[in-house]
Amino acid sequence: MTPKIALFSIVLAVAAPACALESSVGTLKITKIADGFDEPWAVAPLPDGGILVSERGGTLIHLLSDGTRVNVAGVPEVVDRGQGGLLDIMIPRDFEESREVYLSYANRDGDSYGTALGLGKLNTIGTELVGFKRIFQQAAGSTQAKHFGSRIVEAHDGTIFMTIGERGERPEAQNLQNHNGTVVRLRRSGVVPPDNPFVGMPGAEPEIYSYGHRNPQGAALDLKGNLYISEHGAQGGDEVNAITAGANYGWPVISYGRHYSGAKIGEGTAKDGMEQPVHYWDPSIAPSGMMIYSGKLWPEWTGDIFVGSLKFDMISRLDGETMAEERLSAPETGRVRDVVEGPNGEIWFLSVYDGALYEITP
Repeated sequence: MTPKIALFSIVLAVAAPACALESSVGTLKITKIADGFDEPWAVAPLPDGGILVSERGGTLIHLLSDGTRVNVAGVPEVVDRGQGGLLDIMIPRDFEESREVYLSYANRDGDSYGTALGLGKLNTIGTELVGFKRIFQQAAGSTQAKHFGSRIVEAHDGTIFMTIGERGERPEAQNLQNHNGTVVRLRRSGVVPPDNPFVGMPGAEPEIYSYGHRNPQGAALDLKGNLYISEHGAQGGDEVNAITAGANYGWPVISYGRHYSGAKIGEGTAKDGMEQPVHYWDPSIAPSGMMIYSGKLWPEWTGDIFVGSLKFDMISRLDGETMAEERLSAPETGRVRDVVEGPNGEIWFLSVYDGALYEITP
């Protein structure tokens, strides 16, 4: 396939008019970096100043540092159905040497659909993922086209975490014999680390690191390297969870939400042997991409958690110690799908409503 190359619709941030955003650290500036995206799902900065953006329909876009836009060839075929499609992007720390790009995506597996993980090497001109290969496929997926997850995070030890939704089949989130409603952990080759908590347990899928999740669409490491995820509840009960190896996070046995019918979920809000969230929202905000901030531009926000809202058109900032919430809202924060820290400490976010990538600066 010949890669398609075009000019950015908005080439440089400085070329776009800036808008004001009021916050607890003063007035901030929102600037459009690029637009023209169709259902953007993830954004990832590259060390050379380029940017990768995934579109759920299956297109991976490379915004080159010289002001051109490339539809990257060599991307896997995806199931563009319901909530499925091309999902997250992960750029490993050794990218400048390895050139590896990791993608999560909805994949057909026989008669069902599952979340998959694969990688390819971005060629030196940034137009193709060479030798893309799938290294993980969700076991026992679902014919339902929802709750795929899925975010990818590189841990400090070089292993990979990936989140997977329970695919709308609630009881399966408690079943260790499949990957529904789990966080999985893999080596970059796709091999299972021998210290994973369920390795050697008869019948359990060895990739599982934690379980009892509903639909985790955000994941990030804190400044000490601990994994946190944000996940959708039902009607209420969206959560931020601190992830521990082998832990059960309760879905659908416990929840702070209710079914959309209004019926009670499970057994209540707590049960022995099941973890409590560090924060929950009621009513739901429909949380998606998540970032834990370094403090580079705003020291007051060091270690704070930023989560995009698909429902209330804002970014939720949670104090990293107290979990007190500040809602950052402006006309540009419409249906925020992903939030990441830019290379110089900026906050980047993707708006689905605008089909645009924005940055927040002082």
